[in-house]
Amino acid sequence: MATPAPCRVLVVGGGYVGMYAALRLQRRAHRDGIAVTVVDPHSYMTYQPFLPEAGAGSIQPRHTVVPLRQVLRHADVITAWVTGVDHAARVATLAPLEGEPYELPYDVLVMAPGSVPRTLPIPGLADWAMGFKNVEEAIALRNRVLECLDIADSATAPQVRERNLTFVFVGGGYAGVEAMAEAENLARYATRYLKRVSPEDLRFVMVEAADHILPEMGRDMGDWTVAQLRARGIDMRLGTQLKSCVDGRVELSDGAKMLSDTVVWTAGVKPNPVLAQTDLPLDERGRVRCRPDLRVAGVEDAWAAGDCAGVPDLDRPGQFFPPTAQNAVRQARLLGDNLAGLQQGWEPVPYRHRNLGSVASLGLYEGVAQVMGIKLKGFPAWFLHRTYHLGKVPTLRRKVEVASDWTLAFLFKRDVTSLWSTHDPDKSFQVVARGQAAVTQGAGKR
Repeated sequence: MATPAPCRVLVVGGGYVGMYAALRLQRRAHRDGIAVTVVDPHSYMTYQPFLPEAGAGSIQPRHTVVPLRQVLRHADVITAWVTGVDHAARVATLAPLEGEPYELPYDVLVMAPGSVPRTLPIPGLADWAMGFKNVEEAIALRNRVLECLDIADSATAPQVRERNLTFVFVGGGYAGVEAMAEAENLARYATRYLKRVSPEDLRFVMVEAADHILPEMGRDMGDWTVAQLRARGIDMRLGTQLKSCVDGRVELSDGAKMLSDTVVWTAGVKPNPVLAQTDLPLDERGRVRCRPDLRVAGVEDAWAAGDCAGVPDLDRPGQFFPPTAQNAVRQARLLGDNLAGLQQGWEPVPYRHRNLGSVASLGLYEGVAQVMGIKLKGFPAWFLHRTYHLGKVPTLRRKVEVASDWTLAFLFKRDVTSLWSTHDPDKSFQVVARGQAAVTQGAGKR
């Protein structure tokens, strides 16, 4: 008797949802006759809560990512972009890193491409600003901050010093606050090794359109965080928007103007635009319309979860679960169980989630947290932040490596080496090969 062909499950995206759902499915692959394929343009999953510390040098950047092929040993991981999905025909179009696009057939679809930065048509934003959503951007921010300090230390022109000593962060959510706090911590520490730059010369500016930051923490904790950051000399501009940053000339809606070579955009996210290239039903925000059990509404053999999915909250009628890491991981695990169970004739169960709280780091030994109704500030919150995320980062190896990074950072002085040249590693060779002058002014950042 012929063995029945396995059910081909295509997972679009290798982030939180993609990796954890595939992990759940591969454990049951042989028993339940499931063949899992994960497609993502990166061969790793990024643990985003560690990006601020990677940007500050407290954690090695490679320790913030998890290689998909090592974790998903029983799945087929394809490094490519998914450029379209025709679910009616059960076919996805893939664009490999090199070569021509091709079609990949499947039986069951799991849409988990996540989100991308939500940007606005602000003059100069696309050309001058940088994001903070992946490990490459975290590395770039660290190198940019330290390179700016090197330039300012040797510069005499006031405009050059202003450009390189002013750091603008747009967006007062977790990503923006943590990235800015860690970067300010790093820059302030690095000035002790500079002769012509002091901590007082640094200018860190937080631009937030709302009148408060960290809304998930509650108004009182957000206000406390603002007070703490202002006490460190950070310019907190609430109820303010970025109007322009053309060529580093930053203009704000409150009339303020400044020069800055470092503009970091962390003002929210939106569902991945690839969803518009599918025949799946989308809501007004561009999310996949889902049932409470994570199946795509009105469509057979299609599932979605995480930032790209509009999953209704049964405990709050009319509302949907927010795009948080907690929801993404828990939805992914339930999705894997529901999908595998449905293959065996079990009825999927709806997703329910009670928020356990939130934690945020404000730099070394400082933090803010609200867990199970208990509010923590300062060192206890910072310690809880590290403890929580050390427990959540995938794989034992990464846990050990992150703990080792923290231990070395505690025992020795902070590393303040800038490796901005790694962003253009061929430049020095090309200069020599072309017979140009070996030294070019401003060869670093732009």
